[in-house]
Amino acid sequence: MELDELREHLLGMPGSHESMPFDDEVLAYKVGGKIFALSRVDWIPVRVNFKCDPERALDLREEYPEAVLPGYHCNKKHWNTLVVADLPRDLVVELCQHSWDLIVASLTRKAKAELDAELAAEGPWDAPVI
Repeated sequence: MELDELREHLLGMPGSHESMPFDDEVLAYKVGGKIFALSRVDWIPVRVNFKCDPERALDLREEYPEAVLPGYHCNKKHWNTLVVADLPRDLVVELCQHSWDLIVASLTRKAKAELDAELAAEGPWDAPVI
């Protein structure tokens, strides 16, 4: 999976927005104003940071020791860095959804209401196929 494919999928997540809040090389993907994914435009091979349940994060690191690493510049308990090319595409998509779900679950009532309103205005969501 190339960066443009990953970016298309991330932006296809409901309520997802892209920004560069740190510098001109780090892409941040947010939902409800909170980051659920990070990637650098200069990472080769493509890597992405996703939030992850701490127990699952450890399991994934054990199962894929070369492709799932502790989150680069993130809380290593809650974030993983994925070397995208070294993982099954379905797993990358699943972990993207997992990260999005964790962030949405942590939103305040106000942020959830704003997200619900935004999604209602956008209409039904179909997961992009990558």
